[in-house]
Amino acid sequence: MNADLLLSNLTNPTLLFFVLGIVATVVKSDLEVPAQTVKFISLYLLFSIGFNGGQELAHQGITAEILRSLAFGVGIALVIPLYVFFLLKNKLGAENAGAVAATYGSVSAVTFVAATAFLESKQLRMSGHMVAVMALMEAPAIIVGVTLMRKWQKKKTETEGLGKVIRHSFTNSSVLIILGSLLIGFVADTKQAQGIRPFTTDIFKGFLAIFLLEMGMLTANRIRSCLNYGALMVGFAILVPLFNGCAVAVLSQFITDDVSNRFVFAVLAASASYIAVPAAMRLAAPEADPGLYIPMALGVTFPLNITVGMPVYMAIVQ
Repeated sequence: MNADLLLSNLTNPTLLFFVLGIVATVVKSDLEVPAQTVKFISLYLLFSIGFNGGQELAHQGITAEILRSLAFGVGIALVIPLYVFFLLKNKLGAENAGAVAATYGSVSAVTFVAATAFLESKQLRMSGHMVAVMALMEAPAIIVGVTLMRKWQKKKTETEGLGKVIRHSFTNSSVLIILGSLLIGFVADTKQAQGIRPFTTDIFKGFLAIFLLEMGMLTANRIRSCLNYGALMVGFAILVPLFNGCAVAVLSQFITDDVSNRFVFAVLAASASYIAVPAAMRLAAPEADPGLYIPMALGVTFPLNITVGMPVYMAIVQ
């Protein structure tokens, strides 16, 4: 891998704010970003990506490559939780294995946002339809994880029906805002859309820096919980995402020749959900330990991807 690519990523201002958040927590600073501000910024980031993606998709039109990409994304979200579940079932039990499988098969919207910023720093741009790919990858992994969990669990417990879990995975705020913004961007008049460009594009990186500052503080708090499960689960949270990302970076060449889109596929495969999946698990598997799968995704896999993972995936697709 080109060392300059890794160094360039590690000195990216938005990533340095993530590091600042970790430092603030380690030194026990009283620095904090108000919860309502964080919620607004997260909605803004997803809205901006969805709207711009819809605008670009309107210019592209629906092609065979787009349909292949959508099918490939859903396929990734179906395969990953299958092998993850059976890797962990005997060690963790069906409930926790199913939750971890859903976590690593689903995607992280925040990692997707960071991937977008990484591409922009390299003067690259993904195609608009990759926003739809990301949104469609949320639910399949949750369905697979819950189905496997219920099939293999020894003690049957009273939980919400699978239909409600599926509905919740499609209507959670991150999926709804990005799909809704994608649709609005797709149908919006291009000339009128230019009127909100300063809001949808120009201030994106500034908001991302503040958001990653908060994510750094959250990561530093979560990683301690993950360490309680031992080195094996920490190793899993490092090696499995890297394997998924590298494998998909190679396989994506059969779907598209676009370097940016292949990079995004790799990042999506390597990411782990810590928003949609925990919400779904509260309904489907309350006995699964959120102190396991949330810290793995947020405390280990997320910082791994935005520091080392992304340069690795980019080096492969290039």
